[in-house]
Amino acid sequence: MPKQTFFNLPEEKRQTIINLAIDEFADNDYQNASISRIVARAGIAKGSFYQYFADKKELYLYLIELALQEKAQFLQYTPPPDPQMGTFAYLRWLFEAGLRFSFSQPKLTRLTYRAFFDDLPFSNETIAQAQAGSSQFFTQLIQQGMEQGDLRADLDVDSAVFLFDLVFMELGNHIMQRLNVDPAELAEKGAQVFEETAAAEIYNRFMDIFEFGMGAK
Repeated sequence: MPKQTFFNLPEEKRQTIINLAIDEFADNDYQNASISRIVARAGIAKGSFYQYFADKKELYLYLIELALQEKAQFLQYTPPPDPQMGTFAYLRWLFEAGLRFSFSQPKLTRLTYRAFFDDLPFSNETIAQAQAGSSQFFTQLIQQGMEQGDLRADLDVDSAVFLFDLVFMELGNHIMQRLNVDPAELAEKGAQVFEETAAAEIYNRFMDIFEFGMGAK
C-alpha cells in the first residue's frame, strides 16, 4: 500500500503517476520495468517516488490491486441481461463480460496477465492477492445460488468455494493450451492473441460439464 504522502497528492498528479506506471508495467516484464522511466515521464525526482512507495514491488502490487478493482467495478456496472438468471447462466455471462473488459482495457489486462505469467520473484503474493478476491466472490455466489435453489441446499460452502477456486484458476491455462496460446505472448500482447468466439466456445463446453456433471443422463 502506498504511503500517505501519495494519497495527499492532488488527484490529477496521483492519477498521472498511476497511468504512467501502468504503461510501464504493461509494456515490460517486472525485471525490465523502470522506476527511472516512470518518474522521468511524470516529471518528478526519483527521490519523490520513495516518499510515495517503499519500493518497486509495493508499486507493482498496488497496481495489481487497482486492476482487479477496476475489473470488479466494470462488472458491477455492466449488469447481466437478466437479473434473475441462474448461477450457471451468470457464470457463462461473466466470462463473456470479462472478455469485453479485456478488450476494452488492454493495458490493465496485460498488467494482470504479466502478474500470472511473468517470472516474478514474488509470484505467490500476486496469486494470493487474486485468490483472496475470487474466494470472497465465489462464497457470495454459492450462498446466493443455494438460496435461489440453483445449487444444492446441503452443499458444504467451504468445499464448494475450494472447488470453484481450483477449477477457475486453472481454466485460463486450459483454454490457452486448447487454443495454442503462448503465455509469454499473452503477457506481451494481451487478449488479442486469441479468438474470442473460440475461447467462449471452450468455456461453454466446460460449463456444461461443471453444471451437469459427467454422468450419463
